[in-house]
Amino acid sequence: MENFFKIIALPALSMLTVISLSYNTFAQEDPKPVTIAKQHQQTITKITANKKVKQAMQTIIDLEAETMSNLVLLTEIPAPPYKEDKRAAKFAEMIKAVGVDSVWMDTAGNVIALRKGQSGKKRIILEAHMDTVFPEGTDVKVVNKGDTLYAPGIADDTRGLASMLTLLKVMNQSNLKTEADVLFVGTTGEEGQGDLRGVKNLFSAAGPGKIDTYIALDGTAIGVIIHRALGSHRYRITFKGPGGHSSGAFGLANPHNALGRAIHYWVVEADKFALQSGVRVTYNVAVTGGGTSVNSIPFESWMEVDMRSESQERLSGIDQLLQVAVKKALAEENAMKKMGKDLIVEVKMIGDRPSGGNDPGLPLVQHAMASMKYLGAEPQLRVASTNSNIPISKGVPAITIGSGGKSGNAHALNEWFVNDKGYLGIQQALLILLAEAGIAK
Repeated sequence: MENFFKIIALPALSMLTVISLSYNTFAQEDPKPVTIAKQHQQTITKITANKKVKQAMQTIIDLEAETMSNLVLLTEIPAPPYKEDKRAAKFAEMIKAVGVDSVWMDTAGNVIALRKGQSGKKRIILEAHMDTVFPEGTDVKVVNKGDTLYAPGIADDTRGLASMLTLLKVMNQSNLKTEADVLFVGTTGEEGQGDLRGVKNLFSAAGPGKIDTYIALDGTAIGVIIHRALGSHRYRITFKGPGGHSSGAFGLANPHNALGRAIHYWVVEADKFALQSGVRVTYNVAVTGGGTSVNSIPFESWMEVDMRSESQERLSGIDQLLQVAVKKALAEENAMKKMGKDLIVEVKMIGDRPSGGNDPGLPLVQHAMASMKYLGAEPQLRVASTNSNIPISKGVPAITIGSGGKSGNAHALNEWFVNDKGYLGIQQALLILLAEAGIAK
């Protein structure tokens, strides 16, 4: 899951309250109280009264040691951005050993395991992402200190993969068959510039076909339901010129000057736009670079920017302000030069996560709330940027839920996980899955 981001410090821009999703993850709580319809509570009550389900719920607890062993094993297999293949191969081997009808890897490197349903009239995806944010060469050895496990990526999202393996094993051991087909999926490219490439592939022509429901395991919190998609646009913008000696070539157009103008013009207008009434929108100049030495006019100057909103209209609006600012800055710097060629600018989109939302009354959201209530957690509806962004934007019922336990320092080398009633996360996933897939008679 995407880590919490910083906003340019401006006196006029105040931050809304941010609630942590068991680690540094942007997930804003829905301020409106939402009730659980009686019919959906009854669905969960009926499911939990089933003898096979009762057995499965206990087996999840009995398999805690195995779940933790799988967590350590998978965590210690590196899965850097765009290089998830080693972890994917092991996960495919492990899920095949647990028992499914078929396992394969798609063109994006996703691991897909099919457990056929009795009718197969619906297709449900239960998913966790295999990639981490850490570069190749990072030490991913798990360090155990008391009840706490430390390792890069152990919670985000290796815990989701381990939980999925346990859930599948429990369903098999309890002979719990579903009406719908269930696809257990380990995805690639959820983090950062991976830009959700794995889940995008699932919903493309190269995917497994029609998907009726999408349940993502990401994060560890019990009771949190991500039912709204925080969309984002990201760009790498590069101003380019001939460059030259700071004195001998004085008068050339300077890419740094243009970049500085672009940032200024965008921030000023974006600040006004962000403070308008309506759905929250944020903006950030995240990384800048360029230049070779103090006595040289740079030949390029670049920045990477991020903007977010759960409103596609607001996201498009602040994006348009960026485009205008860049063009204005380019024109002004070229008009100021005393000699040489004009600057050019390259605007490259490096991230496009769509916005959207599911109504709280949607059966999937209601089933999730009722399941969590049954397990003693208070349901919390939130918005965040996760793999669920893609199905939500396409009108497919989708949520992201935690996989159990407690964690912190996501995306840091000292990321940690504590198995504090971690079984609850797997139990909630099982109940939601069964409510959506139906129990075969």
